[in-house]
Amino acid sequence: MTRTELLQPDAAGIARAADLLAAGDLVAFPTETVYGLGADARNSLAVARIFEAKGRPRFNPLIVHVASAQAARRYVDWTEQADTLARAFWPGPLTLVLPIRADSGLSDLVTADLPSLAIRVPAHPLAQQLLSAFGGPVAAPSANPSGRISPTTAAHVMAGLDGRVDAVLDGGPCPVGLESTILGLTGEPTLLRHGGLPAERIEACLGQPLDHDITPRKLTAPGQMESHYAPDALLRLNATSATAGELMLGFGAMDCDLNLSPSGSLTEAAANLFPHLHALDARAAGRIAVAPIPETGLGRAINDRLRRAAAPRP
Repeated sequence: MTRTELLQPDAAGIARAADLLAAGDLVAFPTETVYGLGADARNSLAVARIFEAKGRPRFNPLIVHVASAQAARRYVDWTEQADTLARAFWPGPLTLVLPIRADSGLSDLVTADLPSLAIRVPAHPLAQQLLSAFGGPVAAPSANPSGRISPTTAAHVMAGLDGRVDAVLDGGPCPVGLESTILGLTGEPTLLRHGGLPAERIEACLGQPLDHDITPRKLTAPGQMESHYAPDALLRLNATSATAGELMLGFGAMDCDLNLSPSGSLTEAAANLFPHLHALDARAAGRIAVAPIPETGLGRAINDRLRRAAAPRP
């Protein structure tokens, strides 16, 4: 068992986190989306520890986090569309999947032997400071046991991975609360995962509709497994009220145990989704009923997470 350090969000905590990454250790850190479990993306032993700590299948690729679009160009074949999107949305909750450069120097474990790389520039100030202090690419899936509810606080990370990782940099709650949107740019622009940036904004930026491939037969990006983001409790979706033995996760004006957004704000609901699922799951109800969520904007990403959380467990 590793002793997990809880690092404060100050210069000393950031420096300690950067030193641990440089030593091949695992550091969980906040992004604007969820907490990521970081390792030096060039160090195969360190990256292998991510899969071990999470119990993550080796065929599920990882996202690499870098400090800037200029840094991203070192690892992927850059395109005009990538440049347009990076100028519009980076730093921010958008991951681009592009052909990996032959001279990238990244571990093959990061890409799960695919010819492409998922890469993004996070907007969270602590993530930016950590990436700058470390000075290299950080592979970082969500900092939780594989397939379980994603973490949006340091406490969530510690609850799931205490003793399996070396440190957690505590940056408070993640403001977006949903993982990044993933867009494939190895061919026509293709939505590979709904996330914190609505697809409509990407389509408006590019001036064209997106293809969709969010649950492919062969994984091409993180977050595409049919069962994912799951609590211990079983979920019943599109419920108008709870039945006996259920807790109710509401949306809009309604009676419920916890409400994603009493006012019906999808932005608020996205930020509350994983924290509320963690809170209800901790009450050991066994079953959670979830109110309908509009299938528009961030609602598409929320519903994507809920459908995968409710899917039959492998």
